[in-house]
Order: sequence, then C-alpha cells, then structure tokens
Amino acid sequence: MRIDLHTHSTASDGTDTPAELVRNAAAQGLDVVALTDHDTTRGHAEAIAALAELSTGLTLVTGAELSCRLDGVSMHMLAYLFDPEDAALLAERELVRDDRVPRAKGMIAKLNDLGVPVTWEQVARIAGDGSVGRPHIASALVDLGVVDTVSDAFTENWLADGARAYVPKHETDPFEAIRLVKAAGGVTVFAHPAAVKRGRTVPETSIAKLAEAGLDGIEVDHMDHDPATRDRLRALAADLGLLTTGSSDYHGSRKTCVLGEYTTDPEIYGEITRRATGAFPVPGAGGGRA
Repeated sequence: MRIDLHTHSTASDGTDTPAELVRNAAAQGLDVVALTDHDTTRGHAEAIAALAELSTGLTLVTGAELSCRLDGVSMHMLAYLFDPEDAALLAERELVRDDRVPRAKGMIAKLNDLGVPVTWEQVARIAGDGSVGRPHIASALVDLGVVDTVSDAFTENWLADGARAYVPKHETDPFEAIRLVKAAGGVTVFAHPAAVKRGRTVPETSIAKLAEAGLDGIEVDHMDHDPATRDRLRALAADLGLLTTGSSDYHGSRKTCVLGEYTTDPEIYGEITRRATGAFPVPGAGGGRA
C-alpha cells in the first residue's frame, strides 16, 4: 500500500484543484491520500465528489494543516479525520484564516518598501479561491524575477520567519490545537518538525511536552528531513511513544515534491484511523483498499 498523508490543493496554496489532486493521486497509484489544506476544509467536498467518479480503490483521508506557534517558533499541526463542523475548532480555524489577508497585504507593503513592485492584485490572482499565504507571495516574486523558485523566497532576505518582509499572523497554541482536534474526534501529527531550512524549529523538549499533552505522532519521512534527521526523529518518536508518518507535502507545481514521494506505513495509517472518531476515510467508487 502507498499512503501519502500530507497534500495541498487550490483550497489553500496548492496548484491542483481538489478534484485534480484526487485524480492525480489515483494516477500515481496511491492507495490513500490525505487532503490537508492550510486551516481549511473547503476542498473536501470537491475531492469527495471527484473520488466518487473514480473506478480505482483510492481512499481519501480528510484533514487540515493547522498554523501554530510555540515560544515564538512557527509550526504546523496536521489534523486528521476530525469533525469539520465542530464549533470550537471551526472558530479557531476561521480566526487564523481571517488574519491571512491583512498579513499578506502587510508583507506586500514591506516588499514595496524594499523596491519589489509586487501588488495585492497580483497575489490575489495567484491565490484564486485559496486561503492566501506566503507561497502565493513567493510565486509572485518568482513571476517578477526576484527569486528563481518559491523555496528561494523563504530566506532571511524575503519571507522566512523574522525576514525583512515577514509579518506575523494569528497562530494557534499547539497545546490548544491538540485539545481542539481531540475534542473534535481527530488525530494530530506534528508536520516536518525538523525542517531547519524553513527557519527556527521547536526543540525536542517541547515535542516531549506535546506528546504528554496528547500529540499522536510526528512526520518523519519528508523532503525537508535528511537521512540523519529522519533517524533522529524516529528514535525520538520511539522514546515518546509517538506514531511516525511519511508524506510528500505535495503542492502541485508550486514545489518540486511529487505525490507519493514519501509514504506512511500501513500499520501506522491503521492506528490513525482507529484513533479517529470525528470522521472516517472515504473510499472511492472502486472500493477502498485501506
């Protein structure tokens, strides 16, 4: 079984629509794919509808990637199979999303002060119906020839945490995120916890505290973790009793990763589905193999 538990669509900052993402996942031979857009579940309905039209055995896991911050360090929490209508979790996601537009406009203003002629109209056009975020601004910088790739925009010169054009946004306390997701019947996995290329990372002592608070797992096999880092995280997870996942963090053409580049062990996936009570994996019309 090939299981990819971290992908994005145009509902946030990916370039595939939710329907395209599901079809591409099936074409790549995946058995399970999770749609985890940033702070939103808006793409789920379209993905489920597209899945119903497929004759393959692809299974869809619904989820989201929640924007969190701990002791001044930005981090992302993958939440799986929670009740999307849970009032408290929905209110927190909306609070985060509502802060995205003024934050983006603030970063655009800083870029303008640095001599970069990016406009809100340009960024909004790139974002389309998605929740606007730094990757959309990074794409605008690529279009303007300021940087060569989206990843090149996430440096201290431009959009990384604390960089010249960085503006903070509302982000959820991860302990509160765990509490909210658990209350909504979901499962939590700390996304790319050692992605040092993105800036400061949460120390392992804090991961231990998150585990004590109910964190279910950490994402180990990821494009931003080198082999030594993966080995270290796997050992940490074993010490803390955490699940370990692997995922592509697919964003379509916005990033170089491909669907199924890294995958999750079927036994781990099975444990995630056993722990979840807020929602259930959605099998395709061909019959789920998960």
